[in-house]
Amino acid sequence: MTQLKKIENMFGYKDMIFYCISAILLVEQIAMSASVGPYAVFWWLVTIIFFMLPNTMVTSELGATYPEQGGIYAWVRDAFGARWGARITWLYWVNIALWVPSVFIMFSGMLSALFFPDMTLWTQISIAIFLCFLLAITSSIPLHYTKWLLLVATPMKFLIVLTIGGAGINYGLTHGFANDLSLSAAMADLSSGLAYIPVIVYGCLGLELIMSESKKIISPEKNIPKAMFISGAITAFLYIFGTIGILAAVPAEEVEIVSIFAVTLRELFGGNETGDLLVSVLGIMTLFTFFASMIAWTLGGNAAMAEAGQEKEMPSVFGILTKKNEMPIGSAIILSSTCAAMLVIYGLMAENAEELYWTLFSFGAIIFLMPYIAMHCSFLKLRQRDANKFRPFRVPGGELSAKLIAGLCILILIVAILLFFWVPGEPIDLNYITQVSIGLVVTLLFGEMLARKNDKIICSS
Repeated sequence: MTQLKKIENMFGYKDMIFYCISAILLVEQIAMSASVGPYAVFWWLVTIIFFMLPNTMVTSELGATYPEQGGIYAWVRDAFGARWGARITWLYWVNIALWVPSVFIMFSGMLSALFFPDMTLWTQISIAIFLCFLLAITSSIPLHYTKWLLLVATPMKFLIVLTIGGAGINYGLTHGFANDLSLSAAMADLSSGLAYIPVIVYGCLGLELIMSESKKIISPEKNIPKAMFISGAITAFLYIFGTIGILAAVPAEEVEIVSIFAVTLRELFGGNETGDLLVSVLGIMTLFTFFASMIAWTLGGNAAMAEAGQEKEMPSVFGILTKKNEMPIGSAIILSSTCAAMLVIYGLMAENAEELYWTLFSFGAIIFLMPYIAMHCSFLKLRQRDANKFRPFRVPGGELSAKLIAGLCILILIVAILLFFWVPGEPIDLNYITQVSIGLVVTLLFGEMLARKNDKIICSS
């Protein structure tokens, strides 16, 4: 009985695939992709070939060779030392604290668009704050319960994306496509899609998240590479298919991130009693997947932060676990409290839900991309240092190929970060750059302060 309970609290091969897909297949990401317009499919294909595939190979090698609890934190720590591990964990965790509010604002915005069109911004913010603390509770219950939430959410994502994609394409074939999705249209003005490259790169990341729970993975050396490649391939297809479905039915200039799914569902299915019921059912399912995606990310982020807290590389309060199931309750409560504070602070400055979403997303996304640069640098360092270590999966092509692939990923990540600040050909928004830069500097300095403070604690011990 004890052994059965232990297995229930672990990830098998199927569980890993569902977890990875739940982490990286974000229904809200399809809305952001659709905002790219007719260039979206072209840039998705380019990003999959030149970034998603190379990044998956590197992540698979690291995960199979170094299946340590903590994932990206452990890899950076082993390559460059404890302080660098603490810095990366801080950035990884802070991004989640900024990203969760943006997703929950989309949740409440879509809820408003579907059922309560007169809902005020602060009512939407209140709903988002409630979800933040519900997330803390969900992240602290035994894994076999949260695992089932992810197992339910992932097929829902498939159904939602396939329904929107299939119905959208059928709508386009029947009534004419709302946008020109041909390759020639995309190639005619490639520079127009530059601003959205960071959004697409962002959507390709997250496969390593499962490694934050590596102690709970069955046969990690064998299962990690297979699960990551299968998850990546399925997710890439669904992103493109769903994006085409939205753009087939809704003109690009009418795409609003917060309400686009409600608008698309009504355009495709609304107009009669049966269609309106289908819109409501698919809408509720979409809302559930928003919450489930945040469960996957907070489980991983809180586990990594708890590991750093227990190693005294971050304040020990982050390392507090539940006694019975060893879930990261300390990190979960702090994360949800931070999310709620961000919603209130940025809500005071925003005029509407769309503006609040983009403000939180842009700032969080810049922070989110930084740890992946360190991850690829760690890959190169560990490849060189542990040259003779057995690797169940290796990036193909030898050492030169590994360096080129990691270097390409680092270059694309740096370009994506720079494009969040300024897009060539667009006017420079000094106000935006100043706001984001100040927030970025404060975040980095606070993380550095925590890392150095705990260095002193370790030394005095």
